[in-house]
Amino acid sequence: LHALQHRGQEAAGITSFDGKDFHTHRAMGHVAGNFDNDAVINKLKGEIAIGHNRYSTTGETALRNVQPLFAELASGGFSVAHNGNISNAMTLRRELVRRGAIFQSTSDTEVIIHLVATSSYRTLLDRFIDALKRVEGAYSLICLTAEGMLACRDPLGIRPLVLGRLGDSYILASETVALDMVGATFLRSVEPGELIIITGRGLRSIRPFAPQRARPCIFEHVYF
Repeated sequence: LHALQHRGQEAAGITSFDGKDFHTHRAMGHVAGNFDNDAVINKLKGEIAIGHNRYSTTGETALRNVQPLFAELASGGFSVAHNGNISNAMTLRRELVRRGAIFQSTSDTEVIIHLVATSSYRTLLDRFIDALKRVEGAYSLICLTAEGMLACRDPLGIRPLVLGRLGDSYILASETVALDMVGATFLRSVEPGELIIITGRGLRSIRPFAPQRARPCIFEHVYF
């Protein structure tokens, strides 16, 4: 998160999982000053975690919109960190609210949680894929569940996502500079439309979307 501070300086958050419980700390402001505190880090127990630096493009500047967002679903805890914009978020939100969904934020990211929660599919993976097939726009997503981690890049590859390795652990990030910061090895970029599943049994990749021509964001190549 320190290495990726330039991607968002409004707020930051981390959610971890210790095999039994989820732990979250979210705060307004920079990573430094919020996460360089031993008391905060010691509360984030576990061997798997996701984090996010916020740069708001939708939703008000408020703590309730700081990611990762977390919810208790029928299948267990579900936390998501999202980079991008869901262009049909308002349409989906109105539909979900009419069906009884109660939103806790004004962020477009929360739409994904409700789509997963209300999907009619049986497994969490299938519910997640079902949710992604209903959203439109540019996104990279990392989700933390009791079963492991899910990571996905939009079918057009507009938002970046890279995969690295540190010892026996996998690391996903928006930029390779985050891998360099912790001494991880860059493996490859996550492909447009690729969904990566990481569990205690290792990593596997699936392609739930129809192939499309990639359209990466020029902003990523010029500005950064």
